[in-house]
Amino acid sequence: MIKTKPGDEDSTAAFEKTLAAAGADNTVMRLYVTGITRQSARAIATVKTLCENHIKGRYELEVVDIYQQPERAAKAQIIAAPTLVKELPPPLRRLVGDLSDPGQVLIALNLNREA
Repeated sequence: MIKTKPGDEDSTAAFEKTLAAAGADNTVMRLYVTGITRQSARAIATVKTLCENHIKGRYELEVVDIYQQPERAAKAQIIAAPTLVKELPPPLRRLVGDLSDPGQVLIALNLNREA
């Protein structure tokens, strides 16, 4: 059994509600990072910039620190960070490691459509 901290249920329920309510045009992603490091900060900034430039207003992004919430990383089977997981629209996509090439990230996540 995985133990959760108080408040985790609320954020999980909110995320699941977002998943259920998301339309075909919305992109729902989770970015798993390791603490407050330069690499984590760079990954967060890169993904936010990419989303704002290419799918502005049509995305939900949740950042999960695997040091603070290791149970969520275990449940999602995250073994390396940063890992970007695109939940919606299908198909599920995972991108592990360097997120510095926006073109490659868009292609890997199947987001290379016009904004």
